[in-house]
Amino acid sequence: MSNIDFIQEEKAANIGNFMVGRLLPFRQKRSIGPFVFIDHMGPVCLADHENLDIGPHPHIGLSTLTYLFEGSIFHRDSIGSAMEIKPGAVNWMTAGKGVVHSERTPEYLRQKDKFMHGLQIWVALPKELEFIDPSFHHIEAADIPAWEKDGVSYKLIAGEAFAKKSPVPVHSKLYMIEIKNKDQEALIDIRGELYGESGLYILEGEIESNGFDYGPKQILITQDAHLCSFTMKPNTSVYIFGGEPFPEERFIFWNFVATQKETIEEAKKRWANHAFPQVPGDDGYVPLPLPRTKDE
Repeated sequence: MSNIDFIQEEKAANIGNFMVGRLLPFRQKRSIGPFVFIDHMGPVCLADHENLDIGPHPHIGLSTLTYLFEGSIFHRDSIGSAMEIKPGAVNWMTAGKGVVHSERTPEYLRQKDKFMHGLQIWVALPKELEFIDPSFHHIEAADIPAWEKDGVSYKLIAGEAFAKKSPVPVHSKLYMIEIKNKDQEALIDIRGELYGESGLYILEGEIESNGFDYGPKQILITQDAHLCSFTMKPNTSVYIFGGEPFPEERFIFWNFVATQKETIEEAKKRWANHAFPQVPGDDGYVPLPLPRTKDE
């Protein structure tokens, strides 16, 4: 990608049994188009006594996108959705004015060794849709647009690009693209296919751009997606996120995203007072985090 504005290394943190790599946001860049949060989960092997158990927690003002490379997660939410997500499928949950959900290892895997690896993403809602009713959609892997060109495999996981449209019901102009090659180097020139801001995350392998090499767990960001061209070294997988940025700033606290700080303060009070709807079949509760100290 020419005219790279930012280069960010993935920052790992332990969350329960998982290593989670934070790709976005970071200090120099708070969003990429409408994308405001990207986490890389794993890869991790969980023993028969270890499981993913993220209890019921709230969201407002965003849509969440879960995309797995390996493993399985069972999603439940306060709308009444109950769905297992497997590799290649998409769980898309729009929080709007408020939703609560949990993410756990499915029952049939809880006593077995298992592997977990994937991406969890937040997409901010347009200001006029911040307070819409929550909704949930599951899109099977077979329904995601996929094609090959010059020995390179592409998937349009969400949004619009390459004159194609993913069935994921997004609320703004964006794209999330998977690009993989095998044992041959490949020049990728998609400058005419993208728009807005763009971030390229290297999951595995290596790319070359303007004479510089970049490896796994790096994200490259350009504020002009029309400059997106690079060379993929053999056996490389990359994910490209982007789209048209919103004109308004987004504030983020914990799982809340909003255009107004007052909206977040109200959501904090609602959660602390147990005023959000409950998740049928899951009576857990993740407490509101304590404020950070200056040393954190």
